[in-house]
Amino acid sequence: MSQHSLTTFSPETTDQAKIFDALLISGFLIALCWIPFLMEEYLDFHLKQFGMLPRTLEGLRGIVTMHFLHSDWKHIGQNSLGILVLNSFLFYFYRSISFRVFAWIFFLSPVILWLVGRQNNHIGASVILYGEFAFLFISGMIRKNPILLRVALVVILYYGSLVWYLFPIDQRVSWEGHACGFLAGLLAAIIYRNRGPQRKKYRFETEPELPDDENAYWKIPEEKTDVTPTETTVTVRYHFKENDKKSEIN
Repeated sequence: MSQHSLTTFSPETTDQAKIFDALLISGFLIALCWIPFLMEEYLDFHLKQFGMLPRTLEGLRGIVTMHFLHSDWKHIGQNSLGILVLNSFLFYFYRSISFRVFAWIFFLSPVILWLVGRQNNHIGASVILYGEFAFLFISGMIRKNPILLRVALVVILYYGSLVWYLFPIDQRVSWEGHACGFLAGLLAAIIYRNRGPQRKKYRFETEPELPDDENAYWKIPEEKTDVTPTETTVTVRYHFKENDKKSEIN
C-alpha cells in the first residue's frame, strides 16, 4: 500500500506524508465546491436551490448539499482559501481524530441551522470553516500542548476577524450558519479533549513515588539529653588601699 494512503493514519507516518494527506483531503473538498459552482456558472445548472431551507422537508437535503454551493466568485474564493488552511491544520495536527471531528462539524452544524436559522436559502462551506476555526482554537487552548497552542494562536491571529460574522452585522450573510458551525466546533473540542494529541508528560510525572523509608535521615529523631545546666556562683571582692601622701592645695 502506498505510504500516502488515506486509510492508514498511523503515528509513525512521516511528516511529508502527513502534509500530503492533509493537503490532498483539503484539495478534494475544495474540488467538491468548485465543480457545482462551475456547473452553475457555465452550464446553466440551477444548484443553489438545494441549499439549506430551515424547518422544511426539502431543506433537510441541505444538511449535505449546502456546504458545496456558493453564491459568487468572491464567496467561493474566500471559502477555498479558508479550507486550504484550516482543514489542512485539522488533518495534520489532529490526524488521529480528524475524520471524526470533521464529520461532527459537517453534520451537526446544518442540523442546528435547520432548527434555528432564518427562512432563507443558506449555502456555503463557511459553516465548516467556522467549526474548524472554533475547534482548532478551543482545543489548542485546553489541551496545554505547546505545538497545538501555537496553532491556536496562528488561527486566531490570521482568522480572528471571523468572529465578527458570528453576529448579524450583514443581513446578506448567514450569521446563523457561522454561529452553528462555531458551536459545533466548540462542542467537538470539548468532547474530544482527551483524544488525539495530548500534552507531553515528563518522567517525574509518570514515575512512581519512592517507597516510604523510615530510616530516612529527615525522619531520625534527634537525641535528647537529660543534662540540666548547673548554676555557678562567682564572688568578687574589692580591696581599697588609702594613699599615704596628703594632697596639696596651692
